[in-house]
Amino acid sequence: MKVKITKPDSNLYEGEAQLLQLPGTGGIFEIMRHHAPIVSALKKGTLRMVVNEADTRTFEIRGGVVQCQNDEVLILVQ
Repeated sequence: MKVKITKPDSNLYEGEAQLLQLPGTGGIFEIMRHHAPIVSALKKGTLRMVVNEADTRTFEIRGGVVQCQNDEVLILVQ
């Protein structure tokens, strides 16, 4: 799936990923390929992204919003 993670002043990541683990306001949740459309608020915590089997990245965020639709994920973080 296509993923874009952006802050107000810079892009943190833009490319493909297999899995996202996000700190939602109701708890941690995951987004994988072919996920149902979703818009959710994010709270302070760790955003974990699996790009492929050999590449896992983490980002510490202070909150934000995620939108997923048609295998495209946009994450706006603080």
